[in-house]
Amino acid sequence: MIEPDTKRLRAEVLIVLGLSLGQSGIFAAWRLIERYLSPKPIASQTATLRPSASNVDVMDLVYQILRIGFSLVPVALVFYLLSTGVVRTRDRLGLVWGRASASVSRDLLRGAGLAALIGIPGLGLYVAGRALGQTVKINTSGLPDEWWSAVILILAALAAALLEETVAVGYLLTRLSETRWRVPMMVAASAVLRGSYHLYQGWPMALGNVVMGVVFALAYLRWRRLGPLIAAHAFLDLVSFVGPEIVPGSWLEALHLA
Repeated sequence: MIEPDTKRLRAEVLIVLGLSLGQSGIFAAWRLIERYLSPKPIASQTATLRPSASNVDVMDLVYQILRIGFSLVPVALVFYLLSTGVVRTRDRLGLVWGRASASVSRDLLRGAGLAALIGIPGLGLYVAGRALGQTVKINTSGLPDEWWSAVILILAALAAALLEETVAVGYLLTRLSETRWRVPMMVAASAVLRGSYHLYQGWPMALGNVVMGVVFALAYLRWRRLGPLIAAHAFLDLVSFVGPEIVPGSWLEALHLA
């Protein structure tokens, strides 16, 4: 018989995921089905990661700020739910730093290593997916050529890193552990969740994100620190968002990125 507390934790997990990444995963799955049903081949389709929200520049800026702000509400919810009154959430997730400079430097170095481990093969996977005709063309920005666009892209990258690593790794692994899941199943659940909300890009990119999810989950279980994962994710997204703006167009075309 399942203990009442375990039932509540399982229900809580479903609610949190339903309000955040789980919802995104379901929509992404249906989006992929829609792509295959479209007469236009997937390779000819496009996904814009940060689309414009208005033809009026000032309104677009406000919408972008609101989107980023509200995207972090699930993070606030997770911090609230994981706080027991005795142990703070940041302690449970390893978001504490003693001798701040040394701890932050260590997290950033680990994050940079993870980003390199994931990012270089990830670029190759994108190129391969495009060559196979199973990955959409990804536009990292649909924002207008305005002074605030770069700032929004940076903030969006940081927000995505914080949201995804807090929910898909820190929160999910904590709660699954408390409901007595075994480590392999915990890692698999976190990885599949991460892959699910990238399905809109095509199955190769979703599969690549499943692999990333396994690596990140194992890294978290080893280090018990969320900081390196957030840093790694932020590095990857910053390169993805800002890179196409500064890399020569001929290079992007050669890599099938333009």
